[in-house]
Amino acid sequence: MKPYEIDKHLDRFLLKIEKPGRYVGGEFNAVQKKAETVRTRVALAFPDIYDLGVPNLGLAIFYDQLNRDPEIWAERVYAPWIDMETEMRERGLPLYTLESKTPLDKMDIVGFTLPYESLCTNLLNMLDLGRIPLFSANRNESDPLVIAGGHATFNPEPMAPFIDAFVIGEGEEAFAAVIRTYQDWKDANRERSELLRRLSEIPGVYAPSLYKPVYHSDGTLAEMTPEFPELPKRIRKRIVPILPPPPEHFVVPSIDVIQNRVAVEIMRGCSRGCRFCHAGFVTRPVRERSVEEIMTAIDRALNETGYEEIALLSLSSSDYTRIQELVDRLRETYVERKLNISLPSLRIESLSVDIFERLRGGRAGGFTLAPEAASDNVRASINKPISQEQLLETVEVIFSRGYQTIKLYFMIGLPGETIEDVRMIAETCLKVIKIGRRIHGKRSQLNVGVSTFVPKPHTPFEWCATENAEDIRAKQAVLREMLRTPGVKVSWSDPNATFFESWMSRGDRRMANVIYRAWRNGAKFDAWQDHFKLDVWLEAFAENGLTPEFYAARERGSDEIFPWDHIDTGVTKRTLRREYERSRRFELRADCREGCYGCGVNRAFRPIQPSADSPRRWFCPVIETEPAPISEAR
Repeated sequence: MKPYEIDKHLDRFLLKIEKPGRYVGGEFNAVQKKAETVRTRVALAFPDIYDLGVPNLGLAIFYDQLNRDPEIWAERVYAPWIDMETEMRERGLPLYTLESKTPLDKMDIVGFTLPYESLCTNLLNMLDLGRIPLFSANRNESDPLVIAGGHATFNPEPMAPFIDAFVIGEGEEAFAAVIRTYQDWKDANRERSELLRRLSEIPGVYAPSLYKPVYHSDGTLAEMTPEFPELPKRIRKRIVPILPPPPEHFVVPSIDVIQNRVAVEIMRGCSRGCRFCHAGFVTRPVRERSVEEIMTAIDRALNETGYEEIALLSLSSSDYTRIQELVDRLRETYVERKLNISLPSLRIESLSVDIFERLRGGRAGGFTLAPEAASDNVRASINKPISQEQLLETVEVIFSRGYQTIKLYFMIGLPGETIEDVRMIAETCLKVIKIGRRIHGKRSQLNVGVSTFVPKPHTPFEWCATENAEDIRAKQAVLREMLRTPGVKVSWSDPNATFFESWMSRGDRRMANVIYRAWRNGAKFDAWQDHFKLDVWLEAFAENGLTPEFYAARERGSDEIFPWDHIDTGVTKRTLRREYERSRRFELRADCREGCYGCGVNRAFRPIQPSADSPRRWFCPVIETEPAPISEAR
């Protein structure tokens, strides 16, 4: 179907559906090229709706980076909402890219971003709507190459049969290498199997069809076997030693989306070592951008978009070594423009309040803190060294400076947690609102977000079981009862959604048939609470002779081989196990910046030598040797 034919179909029904601006393209800063002048066409796919996909920074980075190459045209495609999909299927309209209205199956490469596991059925739905065979084994030389990356692909096995190749880790350099390999393969007119072999030679690229899992009789994994001896037994994640320049151009959406702002990543990685945090472990080591580079990127992006909000992104913004200088520069430069500048992930300390207040110009509003736990034992278990005294002192400073609303994030279901630990969360919240009432009276407000712990791959808690739904509901009931007080609002996650996230993130390759069957039976938009269908998933497990409890509710043995063990993040499994044992003894581990404790990253990757005129951008000890062999690093 040609682009003008799609436009002709859209004209007949688009005004009947919700938010037609999601599907027409033509946004300011969207890139237009002539198809006949480019060598490779890439569809950057986000498996959720336009409103959530446009602000995604990872997609924006690739869109800007790839389109700088005159031989490549990167276009965007998002998951259509229910009403749009219904019209498309009834009219035989394929899923298409926004820039040129090209059907997905006519593109050369389709690259999916998977930031979280609940998007997997949407990915299948997009392939189906795009008329691309769902299973990699059923694709031939005329079908697009389907690749995927993102945090959810650090355990790629549940989606392995659907994806031709995964980019493990940071894709800024790897994606370009994939495209070059594709171009060479296409010019050579070789078989598709040859393309997958060539892609597997790129560091950080995993072609799952070239690896076969072998299972024990109890269902646990025995080994992951490469099909050819030259293939690596473990795929080491890709990193960029020095962060590439931020995007120069951001697409300005045609409709209101979840975040209308300029987002700039000021640093990548985290040295804190919170044992539950997947991102903190898989993004090591820490790398920073210079203040000058950040300021230049912000200035260019503001001029390109007209946005009035800036988001400075990182996992632990207070740890950025030049945070004070950056804040001062931002205030000096943009004070007259009255921009809204957000700096998430601040530590619980008075310094964070100072930074936040200076960015906001002293305007009162809301302030967010994430203590995660309230008891000393649980905080030590998760390696979150924040005392209740420190939390309450920070709360006092926040309320005293005019802020009337505070939001606290806690987590329940953590390893070793008791009902008494949960009660301490409620008691802490009551102390916080008491401080607010003393300072602001009834105007004070405390919003409490309570999530449920999911043991993630590549973290010290990867051996743990997810707490069952009955126990989680009992803990939620305790909080509900104790926090029935004016000025306190509590929200929490659905235990069924937690269980779903657990089995999806910890599954093996057999989970693919469960995902496929659930999608066939109507599962999609699983991240949306009103669309998640637990019964459909349970039925899919039963049809495949599997149980969700095997993946979510089972504590692993110390010597068990995990479905993700062939993915090497640089942090050794020995380190993760050591940290798990420390958590069981309620022992804290110091920040990496206070001294390296040999997690493995400093042996897996070559650090950067800091220069005299730039900040140190790598917080692992500098070593002179080449990266250690995979077997040694393990």
